Amino acid sequence: MTDVDRRALLGTLALLGSAHAASAQTAPAVRPLSDLKKEADVACVYHVDYGDPPRFVQTLTNISNHYSAYGANPFDLQIAIVAHGPGVKFFLENLENTPWKEEVMVPQIFERVEAVSKQGLKVYLCNITFERQKIDRAKARKADFISFVPSGVASVAALQAKGFAYMKIG
Repeated sequence: MTDVDRRALLGTLALLGSAHAASAQTAPAVRPLSDLKKEADVACVYHVDYGDPPRFVQTLTNISNHYSAYGANPFDLQIAIVAHGPGVKFFLENLENTPWKEEVMVPQIFERVEAVSKQGLKVYLCNITFERQKIDRAKARKADFISFVPSGVASVAALQAKGFAYMKIG
């Protein structure tokens, strides 16, 4: 292979890599259920399939209280939120082109989610909800603690099977 061919090949590979990285940013990957693991003696999944902001704020309050009972030690307590249906709206950048487009987002709600995430909270968003509601997954907020799962209800069941206690507020 000549030097020119090698450069062309490397350039093409670099372009493909950056295109892949760009598409990965616009469409987050869906993690398999087998990736969900129990990593603390006490683990709990909070099931959020509702879109009522006061109820969700109460869920966040309960999660904060839950962490405080364990001294906010992520090695002693593992908490996850699984959101599907209208529950995903709390994790979107905006509500345009969603079934909730007429509603107003309350930014302070996600600020509370971010604060609780510092104690180890993980959030799993239902891919089926995004597909059926025709919501682009790129609309989800970008945060290390948020990821997509194939199905919200299947994830709740998978986490329970792995030893997570089940909580639903309201």
